[in-house]
Parts: sequence; structure tokens; C-alpha cells
Amino acid sequence: MGERRDEFAEAGARARRALVREIDAQGVLGDDRWRRAFAEVPRHLFVPYYYIPGTGGYERLWSGDPDPERRDRWLRGAYADTALATRVRDGELVSSASQPSLMALMLHALDVRDGHDVLEIGAGTGYHAALLCHRLGAEHVTTVDLDAEIAESARTHLAAAGHRPAVVAADGARGCPERAPFDRVVATCAMPSVPPPWLAQCRPGALVLAPLSTGLLLLRVHDGGHAEGRFLATSAYFVALRGVAGRVPRHGPAGDERFRFFQGLVDRALDRNEALSLWLREGRPERERFGVTVSGERQWAWLDDPGGPYAWPLPTGGFSPPGS
Repeated sequence: MGERRDEFAEAGARARRALVREIDAQGVLGDDRWRRAFAEVPRHLFVPYYYIPGTGGYERLWSGDPDPERRDRWLRGAYADTALATRVRDGELVSSASQPSLMALMLHALDVRDGHDVLEIGAGTGYHAALLCHRLGAEHVTTVDLDAEIAESARTHLAAAGHRPAVVAADGARGCPERAPFDRVVATCAMPSVPPPWLAQCRPGALVLAPLSTGLLLLRVHDGGHAEGRFLATSAYFVALRGVAGRVPRHGPAGDERFRFFQGLVDRALDRNEALSLWLREGRPERERFGVTVSGERQWAWLDDPGGPYAWPLPTGGFSPPGS
């Protein structure tokens, strides 16, 4: 039995090294401390089972499968650079483990420094929080999820990997005031706008990284009511912040993913034809030309210039009772 465990541990270590090489080749790690985190945090502990979508529904792979071939398939999948469906209820995906290379890109963009306090919205499996713990220490990490079952599962996974951050079962849109203030806020769930409590719980100069539409918005917080920033260049798809209605259009010209992002950002202000006309007239703009400004109770998305002619209001209500 001991030899079997040793073989399993070595197989996991080899898979982690291969994953790090794959992520590194994409140029998104950028920091040896994140490289070490991905090399040393055992992702398989956070996904003891997951689901593979197929034509007949979801197929479940798990660590305790008596079939050694299926067990090996589970382990290989745990270290594949892909998102994994981890919670499916009534045929609907409610939680997933994000693609590791996307996690690496987000962690690099978050620009954490020693001593920073980080709030994560959407605990998921706990793997993302474990990477933060490896880099900063568990005392600097808080992760929040609306679903008490998901939060408890993340807490168990984190403890198995040797990390004990604050794991809170609560409304993610309300942040975590009892653990504030924060230097960084990162969300791993999609939303239609930025919940105001996050900014109120940030120190001046903090960064907020959150998925909006099909992009990643990086905001610099000026004070509790004001923040501004642009989208990163990459696309990003996340499970929605539960309880918040966020419409993401599914069709663009010739399936152009950049237009889907734009339409998702402005579809409360412009109909599809208006959005398409503007997008084409402006030369099919990339994500990084867009940004968001938060000023008091107002939020708006903009193209090129926050005070320019192209600006669209974002919803500021509907954050109760949401979750992450």
C-alpha cells in the first residue's frame, strides 16, 4: 500500500512539473514565486472528482475509482491545462475549477506583494486560494462563497494541502467586512458590474480583478467610492455570480468572440444592431481599449477614454441576495 501511495505521489509530482512547463511556455507566470506555487500545490487534492461533458450528459471521474485506467485518467485530467466541472446540479454547472494558465495570468495581473491581504470571491475547489496562501501565507487570504457546501468542501481541500485561510460561507457581493481592509480583490465568477461593498473594503491603491462580460477587468481603487481601470487582453469565461442576472450574448458576426465581449458589456444600453454598427465603425476594437469607471453610485463602461463620447451605464442594483 505504501509503494502505491509513493507511486501516486510521484505521478502527481510529474504531472505538476509538466503543467508548470505548459503554463510557462505561454509566458503568463512571470514570477518564480508563482512558478513554485503551481509546482508545489497539489491540484489533484482539490478535484477528488470532476465531470466531463458528453453527448449523454456528464461523466464523473474520481480518485477512488476501482478501475486503475479510469483513476489514471482522473489524475491526468486533474493536471490538464483546462477548466474542470466540479459541481453539477440538475444537469446545470454551478461550480468549476478554472483553467490553470488563466489562473496564472490573473495572479500575475493581480500584482500581489508580501504582506498584502487578498479577498477572493468564489471559493470553488479552494485551489486558487491555496496558490495565494503559498505565495502570501494563509493569514493574508480570505475566500468567500455563497454556497455553504462549496465553502466547506474548499476548507477541507485546503486543510488537506496544509493551508488554513479564512473560508467564509456568505454573500460574495457583500465582500467580507469583518476581514477588511484588503489590498487585492479577485473574483472567479462573472458579474454584470462591480459590487460597491468591494471598493468600500479596499485600501486606497488596491486592485480589483473581476470577470465582466467575457473579459477580465482590472480596477485601481482610489477610495471607497471611486475606481477605474481597463480590461486585460485575454478572453475569460466563468460561472456567473449566483443571484445576479448577467446577460452574455451568444452570437456575433461570423462568431467573432471580440464582438460577443462588446455586446455583453453594452447590451443594456445598445441593441445588437447598434452595437454591431459601432463596433465595426471603430475598427473591431480589442478588449484592452475598453474600461470601466466607478464613481459613487454610478458605473459606466467606455471605449478608449472614460470621459469620451462612447460610454454606457452598467447596472448598480441587483446585488442582493447574490453569491459567488
